[in-house]
Amino acid sequence: MALVKQVYEFTAKFPSAEAFGLTAQMRRAAVSIPSNLAEGAARTGAKEFAQFLNVAKGSLSELETQILIAKDLGYACDSDALLNQAEKVSRLLAGLHKKVVAG
Repeated sequence: MALVKQVYEFTAKFPSAEAFGLTAQMRRAAVSIPSNLAEGAARTGAKEFAQFLNVAKGSLSELETQILIAKDLGYACDSDALLNQAEKVSRLLAGLHKKVVAG
């Protein structure tokens, strides 16, 4: 959830021309991460939960790429904190996935 908040704050600084482009894509990818965790946790089996964790990891990877694109386009020079938060979430997802798969 902290990552989602950071992404919203980060993208608020983007040009208004990006409102329906990179801004929207980044926000959707960020929101998708905790949403998939919630949906997966509500499922009955570990295999289903693991699949939702994989989807969340995919959304996180997409978001990391979009952060780098935004940086390359000069939309934000302060992307390090956001990338660090994304890396933290990546480690948490990996650990949770390992635990769920191990049973």
